[in-house]
Amino acid sequence: MKKFAFLLLLVTALSCKNEPKIAQNKIKEDVAYLADDQLEGRQTGTEGELMASKYISERFKSIGLSPKGTEDYLQPFSFKPKTDPHKEVEFTTNADSTITGRNVIGFIDNNAKTTIVIGAHYDHLGYGGEGSLYREKDKAVHNGADDNASGVAVMLHLASRLKIKNDTSKLKDQNNYLFMAFSGEEMGLLGSNYFSKNPTIDVTTINYMINMDMIGRMKADSTLAVYGTGTSPIFKQTLKSNNDSFKLVENDSGVGPSDHTSFYLIDLPVLHFFTGQHEDYHKPGDDIEKLNYAGMNLISDYIFNIISDLDDNGKLTFRKTKNESEETPRFKVGLGVVPDYLFDGKGMRIDGTREETPAFNAGLMKGDIVVRLGDSTVTDMMSYMRALSVFDKGDEADITVKRGEEIIETKVKF
Repeated sequence: MKKFAFLLLLVTALSCKNEPKIAQNKIKEDVAYLADDQLEGRQTGTEGELMASKYISERFKSIGLSPKGTEDYLQPFSFKPKTDPHKEVEFTTNADSTITGRNVIGFIDNNAKTTIVIGAHYDHLGYGGEGSLYREKDKAVHNGADDNASGVAVMLHLASRLKIKNDTSKLKDQNNYLFMAFSGEEMGLLGSNYFSKNPTIDVTTINYMINMDMIGRMKADSTLAVYGTGTSPIFKQTLKSNNDSFKLVENDSGVGPSDHTSFYLIDLPVLHFFTGQHEDYHKPGDDIEKLNYAGMNLISDYIFNIISDLDDNGKLTFRKTKNESEETPRFKVGLGVVPDYLFDGKGMRIDGTREETPAFNAGLMKGDIVVRLGDSTVTDMMSYMRALSVFDKGDEADITVKRGEEIIETKVKF
């Protein structure tokens, strides 16, 4: 009987050993931790940010990534807060009046000549502050479930998938992988900027960079925005050939308000994935129960397939793109709306309005499409901003919106 039991145990152990390894999907678990109240909004330089960095470090370790920071998985950076918004932040080792943030960096070494950077920022706004759009008087934690616990969670899922793929395959991928959770993004892309100037690998070996920022609120029409599609000639065809799930909205520019910009500015191809703004953007309402987890899984699959498809293309060609941010008009007033950046029809679609703003007072609603403002026809976001730029505070303007099939003409006072 003992001999039979031993044989049964041996067979069970061998069968378990031969079972293929499968990456664990901990997207929900990772988001739940990072967007929990106990982290108090993960503002750079706070205890909550430190807790988040330790959690991500432990996740990197459990996945099997090698440390690639300057202090194990961490790359601390200290800086003085900006007093002049037009100047660059000053990184410093002087302890007086400085804030310390921490990038978290892990590595999969496939002994390849090139490395793909896969990143997402993990910091957020703490209890609000300058970047908050919350207008109530009480203090409230800005948990940032979509912005950007969602991107970090998908990054961790991709790390797990790529690690197991390369551990179990006879042929390793032809790229190494550097996974980065950036801090300081909300204060001006500080973590990614610091890494670009103080890289922990040879920057000339970086092939391209993938960034995920706010990918947790995919809408019912499955729209996915991808920025940086013009930064390498191969990107557009690769995105198209691997897509069977999304309505893609593509933007050529490598410059935008997220961490991919820091890599584009050192002449690297970049792709940035984004599911759009919403009424909870930079507010306490950005919580885990509002995320579209099925959509996040689809995005993980999509990025995994893109990486796999590009693997045998060698080092990608970099191409400079038009810097749209330099052409953005300056304006002194606003409607007080959240634009729908994923809308690709004619006009500017409103994704939300705030109380006691010109739009709210004029009766504009979520879903309205602005087609005319003052004397200007509005066909897209850029023409909307140009139309807005001519007005000063106190001005009144005619505005025309399309609401369903109805055309509504009214006035707005700035």
